[in-house]
Amino acid sequence: MKDMSSQQSKLPPPVILQMSSTTAGPPVPTPSPLPFRPSTSSRETVAVANAKGPQNPSASFPTPKLLLKIKDLSSKGTRDFLSSVNASTIAEDAVKGVFTWLYEKDSVLPTTRSVTLVLRAMDGVAYTTGKDIDDDHKEIHFSTNYIDQISSDRKGNEILGVLRHEMVHCFQYNGYGTAPGGLIEGIADWVRLKSGLVPPHWTRDADGDWDAGYQHTGYFLEYLEKRFGVGTVVAINRQLRTKTYDEDKFWPHLFGHKVNVLWRDYGKSLKGELENEEEPVMVEMTEVQDDNGQDAVEHAGNQQGCVDEKKSPIDTSLT
Repeated sequence: MKDMSSQQSKLPPPVILQMSSTTAGPPVPTPSPLPFRPSTSSRETVAVANAKGPQNPSASFPTPKLLLKIKDLSSKGTRDFLSSVNASTIAEDAVKGVFTWLYEKDSVLPTTRSVTLVLRAMDGVAYTTGKDIDDDHKEIHFSTNYIDQISSDRKGNEILGVLRHEMVHCFQYNGYGTAPGGLIEGIADWVRLKSGLVPPHWTRDADGDWDAGYQHTGYFLEYLEKRFGVGTVVAINRQLRTKTYDEDKFWPHLFGHKVNVLWRDYGKSLKGELENEEEPVMVEMTEVQDDNGQDAVEHAGNQQGCVDEKKSPIDTSLT
């Protein structure tokens, strides 16, 4: 009698497609949160800034090797993904979007050498991580379960928005692991915001703490960018490349105020109460030095955008 169990166990391997390549680029993880969906059917769409970056340096930076790994071609979420976006260019477009908004032409990029987008069935939305053997190789895991349940009129933009957020984690700095997770997540959603990929449930508010993360912090960064000028978030990311994060020094060094003062001003601006804002001059980035007084330009490696989910799980559910 033939061993039917051994035959059944021989499942076909996952499909792996190379989406593009060139060379280098780096950081790390955190999952995209499940969005809060208002009960009202007439959700207000939030206007966003145009999607042209400050210096549009993306063309001057090399693109890392990009791969697409599909666990189950027959799943509805996979089919929805492939029919809603251009699978051959979506990852490269996301990388260029990150470069456009987080870096200038003379910036030192992280050392990420490849990014693999993994489509698979799982809980939550998405997360980014580095491979155990070499953290310069990133993986973005995207839930086909989540893709399946996105409304048809929003599916394409939501896929693009989630991927743009996660791609930021592959190429942002984090102060050698010392930056608040909320700031890391806020920068990722700020890039999504500037890329014109804002979902309808996002709103501006100054309740709670400034570093609650995601769009909550992303809109705060948008306020700082409007107040202090284009390149503000670039400066924040660049500062996180050269120094560990010390909240009492980090914000005054860049903006002349502590972050709680800036957060208070943001809240007042939302209420229309802020008048005659004092405009401190941001430090020129050529003046940013390491603790030994030397220009800190050689620390591009060993900087990963977020804490690896395998080492520090983050709950993506909303209460």
